[in-house]
Amino acid sequence: MAIEIKAPTFPESVADGTVATWHKQPGDAVKRDDLIVDIETDKVVLEVLATADGVLGAIVKNEGDTVLSDEVLGSIVEGGAAAAPAAAAAPAAQAAAPAADGEDDPIAAPAARKIAEENGINIASVAGTGKGGRVTKEDVVAAVAAKKAAPAAAPAKPAAPAAAAPVFAAGDRVEKRVPMTRVRATVAKRLVEAQSNMAMLTTFNEVDMTEIMALRSKYKDLFEKSHNGVRLGFMSFFVKAATEALKRFPAVNASIDGSDIVYHGYADIGVAVSSDRGLVVPVLRNAELMSLAEIEGGIAAYGKKARDGKLSIDEMTGGTFTITNGGTFGSMMSTPIVNPPQAAILGMHNILQRPMAINGQVVIRPMMYLALSYDHRLIDGKEAVSFLVAIKNLLEDPARLLLDI
Repeated sequence: MAIEIKAPTFPESVADGTVATWHKQPGDAVKRDDLIVDIETDKVVLEVLATADGVLGAIVKNEGDTVLSDEVLGSIVEGGAAAAPAAAAAPAAQAAAPAADGEDDPIAAPAARKIAEENGINIASVAGTGKGGRVTKEDVVAAVAAKKAAPAAAPAKPAAPAAAAPVFAAGDRVEKRVPMTRVRATVAKRLVEAQSNMAMLTTFNEVDMTEIMALRSKYKDLFEKSHNGVRLGFMSFFVKAATEALKRFPAVNASIDGSDIVYHGYADIGVAVSSDRGLVVPVLRNAELMSLAEIEGGIAAYGKKARDGKLSIDEMTGGTFTITNGGTFGSMMSTPIVNPPQAAILGMHNILQRPMAINGQVVIRPMMYLALSYDHRLIDGKEAVSFLVAIKNLLEDPARLLLDI
């Protein structure tokens, strides 16, 4: 019995997908819940698992093909797991002990015999899975698929990450052309749209990280011990400061929908994470209600999922404000681009020891530049600057986060 392999049901925000990788080839034995094929959408990579034991039959959609929600990708011949090995072993068995004409002619359905003749398959070499060893149509279909797949049976080289750049030897004058992944193509499209459709500006400030670093250094071991291994980083402080500042300046947490302004009574914070497939932005829901430990744990879990390609569409959908940390890669200053339909994005950068004038004295302090890019159609310059100053004040005096001042 042939069982259809179908693409997942995509949510409304995803129009279609692309077949990224077939992990099984026609004729390969599969077991229930084996990973069969990856479908790449403009947000995440979705895994399609086997729904039954058997043999992978014909592939309908090849790698690179576009697929719609619930579209048929291929089929599994249920219960035919031994068909491919049997087909491969049959010629050797026949060579060792040739049978007399008609002696080993198996019982086979007429349709099975016809398909075998049309494809040059020796019906005696096909293992029957029907009652009493009868060769069914599905058995022959599996054998045909195995025969077609035979030239590709050599071990394949491990695929490089989708976003990996080619490595060339010194002096080479060669070029390599590869298609964009859907994630990269979608990011590119959205960034261009954001710059074309928004009145986007960026305002800058700097924050003295002395108090945050001292607090982290003093309590990081106790924090990790008290919260089951969750490590205390800098991002949780920035998320908490951002949620507090968003309460004070709701326009920064709003979005434009046609001729309306939508104000959000919650803070769903997108945290930009780099992965092999490009930049992804999973969302911390109701971050204003989360503790530092919950924020750090959520970010760590999202980071692992991003590296493993396990993020779901729901985890990346929505968001009212985004934070991106270019400092992880050594960025000193940048102008992040707003992620529509959001109205603003906060950019963090690396921490550098710089001479600062404090109370008339020159002292060395760990300083970080902050950047807030915003949609000037919705947010006035005064609001943007005041929002960034609020974050600066909250981070330079962390007690304000506890006292709500």
